Amino acid sequence: MNILALIPYVPNLIRVRPYNLLRYLAARGHDLTLLTLWSDEQDLAQIEHLKTFCYAVEAFPLPRWRSLANAAAALPTYTPLQAVYCWQPALYQRLLALLSGPHDFKAVHVEHLRGVRYAAALQQALPQTPIVWDSVDCISYLFRQASEVSESMIRRFITRLELNRTARYERKMVGTFCHTLVTSGHDRQAFLELTLQAEQRVTVLPNGVDLDYFYPDPTISRDPATLVVTGKMSYDANAAMVSHLAHHIMPLVWAERPETRLLIVGKDPTPEIQKLAHHPQIQVTGFVPDLRPYLRQATVAVAPITYGAGIQNKVLEAMACGTAVVASPKAASALQITPGQELLLAEESGEFAAAILSLLNHPERRAALEQAGCDYVHHYHNWNNIAAQLEQIYLSVKNEG
Repeated sequence: MNILALIPYVPNLIRVRPYNLLRYLAARGHDLTLLTLWSDEQDLAQIEHLKTFCYAVEAFPLPRWRSLANAAAALPTYTPLQAVYCWQPALYQRLLALLSGPHDFKAVHVEHLRGVRYAAALQQALPQTPIVWDSVDCISYLFRQASEVSESMIRRFITRLELNRTARYERKMVGTFCHTLVTSGHDRQAFLELTLQAEQRVTVLPNGVDLDYFYPDPTISRDPATLVVTGKMSYDANAAMVSHLAHHIMPLVWAERPETRLLIVGKDPTPEIQKLAHHPQIQVTGFVPDLRPYLRQATVAVAPITYGAGIQNKVLEAMACGTAVVASPKAASALQITPGQELLLAEESGEFAAAILSLLNHPERRAALEQAGCDYVHHYHNWNNIAAQLEQIYLSVKNEG
């Protein structure tokens, strides 16, 4: 199939969902034309890589001033800021030109709330276009949680400002397209609470793991007492998770195992996270080119998420590397796991610390989790299988159109 993908940011190893969907669809023989937006030199370098497996890649600049102007213009309206942040008129005009040309695209794939304005305008201009909107998460569901539990006063203010109009907008968008994708059943349920149309129009397409990249390495010996937490550390949910871990869980772990180290691995740590590096047992790495050495050497990976949506890739990647995981129910809610078999679930600080200590103190239990978690990811989160599911969705949209 010829597929036109509009991703409002450059797909890469951090934005794993669009990157791997494109890569595995290309490997399955589809011709992919990608329209995207770039903002820095790192994006431009990644675009050259994307050209190695996409049929064509066209990238348009999105300077920060344009995003801020888009947001300022939307403030007095009912349109959420997320929906206008990535609007670039030149990209939209190119989108229309491509779909008016001879390419015969079988499906148009548009990702995220930041990209959906393009899809909505396109549906109005060319109503027969077979569009699949990959919402990824239900953003109003995420905002509802952030408005209640975020430790950032600014974040709580912004999410409360945006919550109602984001919910209205998402409700309208689900009714606009014949097919919307989300990564988890919880996000599908959140859409269903917005509109009954979600019953027929919203499908769960989970995230996968690149199993050729994330895998156990038996040549690396695990540390006796090292915990690792990963993620983009400027993201509010991750910053809240790390703060909770450092201030409420780790003191309980250190009371019994004072030698335990905590590695905080991920780009753009906030100033509050950077300050944690003053503790002698905490290391804040910032950006690292490769997560795998940290996951493979750690004794246990932890994900005490306090709020969030979708699938937590940090959990899947750790499990794929054969690392035992302790996670909060929020972090694992989208997974089809049996608690205590593939990973340990814990919520309260004392319970979470006890779960960590049980794995530090009992290597045999940890080894069982390592194997079961790795087996689970191979069975349920193989990107090739997920790309095959997406093919069938494209075919159904084409037939409905």
